[in-house]
Amino acid sequence: MPDDIGNQLPHALNVLWGRAKPKGRGRTPALSLERIVSAAIALADEEGLAALSMARLAERLGCAPMSLYRHVAGKDDLQLFMLAAAPGPPPEFDTAPADWRGSLTRWAVELFGVYLRHPWIAQLANSPPMDPGQLAWLDAALRSLGGTPLDPRARFSVVMLVLHYVRGAAQLLTSIPAEPEEGADGAYAALLTELADPDRFPALARAVEAGVFDPHTGAAPDDDFHAGLDHLLDGVGVAIERAARA
Repeated sequence: MPDDIGNQLPHALNVLWGRAKPKGRGRTPALSLERIVSAAIALADEEGLAALSMARLAERLGCAPMSLYRHVAGKDDLQLFMLAAAPGPPPEFDTAPADWRGSLTRWAVELFGVYLRHPWIAQLANSPPMDPGQLAWLDAALRSLGGTPLDPRARFSVVMLVLHYVRGAAQLLTSIPAEPEEGADGAYAALLTELADPDRFPALARAVEAGVFDPHTGAAPDDDFHAGLDHLLDGVGVAIERAARA
C-alpha cells in the first residue's frame, strides 16, 4: 500500500494492515487491544450497537475509560477493529473451484451465520470494505466463481447480488423479536388478512390465504433463506451458461 494512501487511512486500518503499531499497552497489563475488541463485540452482540460506548466498555472490562484510549484512538477506531475481527476467516476455496455453486452457497450460508450472530455488522458495514478481514471475505466469494467463464466485472456483480440478498435476509430475520409477546407471533399475518383486499392486492391476498405469512404454517426462516438463495443461484447459472456460449 503506497505511503500516501496509508497516510489517509484511520489509525486502526493502518494497524490492521501492519503499517502502524498498536497504541501503547498502558498501565493495566491485563488490558490489551484484543481483549478490548472481544469485549466490545460481546457487548454489541448482547445489547446492540446503541449500547456500545467507551464508558460501558470500560465498566465491562473493570477499568477506567481513559485506559481504553491507551489502546484505541476512539470509538470509530474501535468499530473498525470490531468489523475486522467479528466475522472470522471466510471459507477457503481454490482459485478456480470446479463446483462454483456449492462454493458460493457455502460462502453465502456462512456469511448469513455471521450476520445472525453479529446483527450490528450490517449497521457498521456501510462503506466499501478496506480492512483485511472483510476483503478476505470478498476475495473468497470472487474465488468461488474463478472456474466460470464470467469476466471479472460479471463475477463482482454476482458477488454483490448474493451479498445484498444475504444481508437483507439476515436483517429481516434479526428484526423479529426472539421472544415475541404472547399472540404477537401471528399478529402480522392477522393484520395482512384484514388489510390485503383481494381487489386491490390480489397477489398479496393469495399469498396471505396460502399461509405464507403465518408463522405456524409457513416455512421456517432458514428454509425461506435457502429457497431464495437457490432461486438466485439458478439465475446466476443461466448467466454462466450464456457466457460459456459467447
